[in-house]
Formats: sequence, C-alpha cells, structure tokens
Amino acid sequence: MDHSTHTRLVDSELNEANLMDAVVYGADDEKIGTVSHVHGMGAATQVIVDVGGFLGMGAKPVALTTNQLNFMRDEEGDVHATTSWTKEQIKALPEHHH
Repeated sequence: MDHSTHTRLVDSELNEANLMDAVVYGADDEKIGTVSHVHGMGAATQVIVDVGGFLGMGAKPVALTTNQLNFMRDEEGDVHATTSWTKEQIKALPEHHH
C-alpha cells in the first residue's frame, strides 16, 4: 500500500473514536494487528494492539504509544497506522494486561 498519499492524523484526532479497529502495518507493509483499546487522547495516547492470532483468537495485546505509530487516513477515510517495527519486534513486547 502506498501510504505517501495518505493524510496524517493531527494530535486532536488521536482518540478512541478514530483509532479503534485501525489496522497497523509494519516495516515491510505486513499487517501487524489491529487497535483493540485506546487509553488517553492526543500525543500521549497509549494504544493497545492485538498482534497475531486468527479471526480474533489467540491474539496478544501489546501497548504502544502514538509516537511509535504513524496514524493516517486513506483515500476512503479509513484510519490505519504504520510503524518501522516488524511484526516479530511487536510480538516480542510484553503482553498488556488491563
């Protein structure tokens, strides 16, 4: 996917309404997971991403901050994120317990 034409979200858009269920793509444009929870708003927002699993089963929730992800909106208005991390690096993070 060519993300260069997508509009980056501003800090005021970094909230649960916009980020829930956003797909996160890794360094090689591989789908890493989806946002399952959002804690806070703006630049200090903590985002919980479900990594791995299949059809919602066996996914591991990990915590990232919005500064570790680049949230953007595509041509259809769908929000997604990119990161320079690989799926393996994200999966190696400690599991988030809420």
